[in-house]
Amino acid sequence: MQFEGTQNYITTDDLRIAVNAAIVLERPLLIKGEPGTGKTVLAHEISQALNTPLIEWHIKSTTKAQQGLYEYDAVSRLRDSQLGDEKVHDIANYIKQGKMWEAFTYKERTILLIDEIDKADIEFPNDLLQEIDRMEFFVYETGQTIKANHRPIVIITSNNEKELPDAFLRRCFFHYIKFPDPETMRAIVDVHFPDLKKRLVNEALNVFYNVRDIPGLKKKPSTSELLDWIKLLLNEDVSPEVLRESDLKKIIPPLHGALLKNEQDVSVFERLAFMARRERR
Repeated sequence: MQFEGTQNYITTDDLRIAVNAAIVLERPLLIKGEPGTGKTVLAHEISQALNTPLIEWHIKSTTKAQQGLYEYDAVSRLRDSQLGDEKVHDIANYIKQGKMWEAFTYKERTILLIDEIDKADIEFPNDLLQEIDRMEFFVYETGQTIKANHRPIVIITSNNEKELPDAFLRRCFFHYIKFPDPETMRAIVDVHFPDLKKRLVNEALNVFYNVRDIPGLKKKPSTSELLDWIKLLLNEDVSPEVLRESDLKKIIPPLHGALLKNEQDVSVFERLAFMARRERR
């Protein structure tokens, strides 16, 4: 199985190599990068390119590793026993399969996406070490061992909110998605807006990268935010001339709410404009 990218997802050579290396080594592919650089979308595109089913496990701060395997609903069983329900005699009726169980027992090889693993507590990755290594786990309530019919392709994403344990990192093939350079970004924009005039693309990218270069920003705008911004520029029929005249030291970019996501960063631009006006007096 070889991943070569798709028409809708621009990949660099090193990203393609990383994906294919993880598949050959049968190790989880750990993808890190700035939010909005396409880490989660990558799993969808690999699924499409390889024609392989995708199972998604989105991690929250409250997620426990056990939930990925299975959960035993003791409360429902107690309630059913009080009501005299016959199914209470089979404990398997109260075992809820998790995403890893689903991936392990699927009739064909799947892609298992463990999305934003760094949102969970620090013990979460370590709690999955044995299951990821052996591709099996034990269900204590029923006494059965669940083994993978086909080893899934495991894609793990992280926004670097927490450091991951060394023991976990040793079991992964790692790749960091660098923020796209202007040439790559232009190709990404072309995929999403194939009929967009080059003048508007050039001016929008100039403003976008100038915004990212402003010192003191709490959150730099990402690829997904650029695409949202361009969509708004088209909807409002903003001309390339307007963007060319947007001096970031004097004025906030038009429709800046798509690029700037907090009041601190808006204040940075307001201070720059204020200082520029004072200098002209």
